[in-house]
Amino acid sequence: MTTSNSEPPKLLDLVRGKIRLKHYSIRTEQAYVDWIKRFILHFDKKHPKDLGALEVEQFLTYLAVQGKVAPSTQNQAKSALLFLYKEVLGVDLPWLDDVERAKAPKRLPVVLTPMEVQEILSHLDGTPHLVVSLLYGTGMRILEALRLRVKDVDFSRKEILIRDGKGFKDRVTMLPGMLIEPLKLHLKRVKDLHEKDLAEGYGAVYLPYALSKKYPQAEREWAWQYVFPSARLSVDPRSGETRRHHIQDQAIQRAVRQAVRDAGLTKPATPHTLRHSFATHLLEGGYDIRTVQELLGHSDVSTTMIYTHVLNKGGRGVMSPLDRL
Repeated sequence: MTTSNSEPPKLLDLVRGKIRLKHYSIRTEQAYVDWIKRFILHFDKKHPKDLGALEVEQFLTYLAVQGKVAPSTQNQAKSALLFLYKEVLGVDLPWLDDVERAKAPKRLPVVLTPMEVQEILSHLDGTPHLVVSLLYGTGMRILEALRLRVKDVDFSRKEILIRDGKGFKDRVTMLPGMLIEPLKLHLKRVKDLHEKDLAEGYGAVYLPYALSKKYPQAEREWAWQYVFPSARLSVDPRSGETRRHHIQDQAIQRAVRQAVRDAGLTKPATPHTLRHSFATHLLEGGYDIRTVQELLGHSDVSTTMIYTHVLNKGGRGVMSPLDRL
C-alpha cells in the first residue's frame, strides 16, 4: 500500500516525539529522522510497517555498495531503523537484530608527539586555542568540552566534571594547572556577555531532562551557562525559544585543520587526535591503564588497550600531559 503525502510527516513527528521522550541529543534526532526519511523514499514512500527484513537488508546493502558509505554510517542507518520499528511502531522484529552490522576496519589511532601538539597550539589563539588545550590537557571529546557548564569547572580542586558523556555517563578529569588563569579570564568575558543578555531580556540556556520545569530560574543562572557560548543568539529548533547555545564543533574542526596546515604537519590530525595523544602520552609518562581508562570514560579496558605503547607502570597522582609541555 502506498501512503499518502501526509502520512510520512506524521510518522516522523512520532519519531521525534519518542526521541525527545528518551532524551536523545538533537544530533541523534536529526540523523535518525534523516535515515528514516531516506528509507521511506528509497521504497517509493511505502509505510515502514509494510516493509520487512528484505527491504532493510536491501537498503543497508545499497548504502554500502552504491552509496559507498563508511561502516559507521551504515551502522547508524541500521540503528535508526531499529529505533523506528521497536520504539515507534512497537513492532517486535527479531530479524532486525540479526541483520549483520558492518565491520569497521581495525586501525590504530593517529597520535601526535608533544612537539607536534605544541606546533598546533602555536598556530591557534583565542577560544579555539583554549578549547584545543582542554582537549589535549583533559582527554575530553570535543562535544564534552563544548557542552561544559560553568558549574562543572572546579578551580579549587583542579577538576572538571563531565556530565552525560558517551553512554550517558558522568566522570571526572583533571583541570590542567596552566589553564586555570586563561580559563578564569575567559569566564569573566563570558559572564559579561551573559549579564548583557539578561539586561536585554535573554540569558536563558538549554537545560536537559526537563530541568527548566523543575527549576524555573536555573536556565538564567550563571552556574548553568555554557563555558564556551556562541557569539550569536539562535532559535532552539525544538522549543522555538531564542537562546545562546554553545559554539559549534565545526568551528573548532576548521581551526584545527588550518593549524595543522600552518604547522606543516603531514598527519591527518583532528580535534579527536588530541584525545588519542592525551591517552598515549599518559601511558608513556608511566600512568597505569586503569587510570587512563577512567579519565577517558571507557566502559571496558579493552578499548583503552589500543593506547598501550608502553608497559603498565602504575601511579596515583595524575599530572596533565599539557602541564609537562
